Formats: sequence, structure tokens, C-alpha cells
Amino acid sequence: MKGTAVSKKIICALLLSVALPCAVFAQSDKRDVRKGNRKFERGDYQQSQIDYQKALLKDSLSIVANYNLANSFYKLGKPEEAEKILSPIADTAFNVEGAPDIYHNMANVYLEEKKYGEAVESYKNSLRLRPDDMETKANLAYAQKMLRQQQQQEQQQQQQQDNQDNQNDQDKDKDRDDRQNQDDQNRNNEDQDRQDGQDNPENDKKEPEESNQDNAKITPQAAQQIFKALEAKEKKTQEKVNKEKALLLKSKEKEKNW
Repeated sequence: MKGTAVSKKIICALLLSVALPCAVFAQSDKRDVRKGNRKFERGDYQQSQIDYQKALLKDSLSIVANYNLANSFYKLGKPEEAEKILSPIADTAFNVEGAPDIYHNMANVYLEEKKYGEAVESYKNSLRLRPDDMETKANLAYAQKMLRQQQQQEQQQQQQQDNQDNQNDQDKDKDRDDRQNQDDQNRNNEDQDRQDGQDNPENDKKEPEESNQDNAKITPQAAQQIFKALEAKEKKTQEKVNKEKALLLKSKEKEKNW
């Protein structure tokens, strides 16, 4: 990790020169770490990982073995595994010889995972212990730039979400108001219809009257029959009148002859 700028990072293993001054490793532990370092320098990160893990089986608290194992994981494209190892080391390594490199590489891991806030803090911890490290300063500036971009993007996304939520709320309010207005209009129409019925009671009688008028209409055949009946009745009446006149005339003639 430590060795070049962020854009072209070449991750180098922390060698035994950065061990705890007071640490005492068993000879077998040192041999495993040295073997892992040689393989790491050749680019055989898979095999160096195995050697560092062997060293940790003998001393799980070895700062050097843990640190170099994390570097192997990083080179193998496993930053999450590297973080799991480096994070507890970084929490306790501030007073350890080689701590600037631990914090620097920890920051590189965070940078790879796009955890820019954590990367910034780790680079700052490294610079507190080694203020003149130009590579760490360059990486810090890059991490700060990426953090600002990330924060701006998050703010834009949050603003878009807030705008969408506001628009959804406005649409819901409009739909509710439209439904309420429609309900009010329907009630007003119903009230007006009832009021019109009360003000014009004759409206209720029109339909039956019209119905009776329809029933009073007669067909041409029925009218012809009624006309014939009236004509026959008038003829009969006329015959009766003529008969009575004839009788009266006959009676007068008898009186005259007498």
C-alpha cells in the first residue's frame, strides 16, 4: 500500500523492521513472516497470505504478521478482508513503531471501498505521526476531494428525494381536494333537486294528468261508432217528433169537421 500515489498505488508489505520494539517472536514465527515477505515481493500474494497465516497460528497478536496479511488480501482484491485485519490494529497502533504506515495502508483500504470519510481520518492519523510524508499528503488531498464529491452527490440525491416526496404529497392533496369538491357538488345538486320539488308541487301532478289525457284519446273507429250512434238517436228523435206532429194535426182536423 505505502509507496506511491493513489492513482497508481503499489502496495508494499511492511517488513520486520517495523515490528514492536519490545516484541519477541519465536524463530519459527519470524521464518514464516520472512518467507511470506519474499513471496510478497515476487508478487505471489496467494502464497504470502498462507505464510502469514501460518505465523499467526503461532502468534495471533503479531502486528507484523497481521499487517502483512492485510496487505496480501488487499493485493488479491479483497479490501474487506484487509479492513477486518487492519481495523483492530489501527485502533491500538498509534504508539507502535511503523504506525504511520499502518494508518496509511488502512486509509488506502478505505479508499478502495469508497469509505472516503474513514480514509481521510486514517491519512490524518498517519500525518500526525509523520507530518512530512508527501505521499500521504497527496493521498489525503485526493480522499478529501472524493469525500466532497460523495457528499455533494448524497445531498443532490436527498434533494431529489425530498422534491419527489413533496410532489407526491401535493398530488395526494390535490386528489383529496378534487374528491371533496366533487362530493360537495353532488350534495349541492341533490339539495337543489329536492328544493325544486318542494317549490313546484304541480310537477308531481303533471304526469298523471298527461296520462289521463293520453287515456282519453279515442281511435277513428271508435269515433265513427259514436257518430253513428248519435245519428241514429237523432233520427229516432226526429221520427218521434214527426209522429207527434201528425197525431196533433189529425186531432185538429177532427175537431174542425165536428
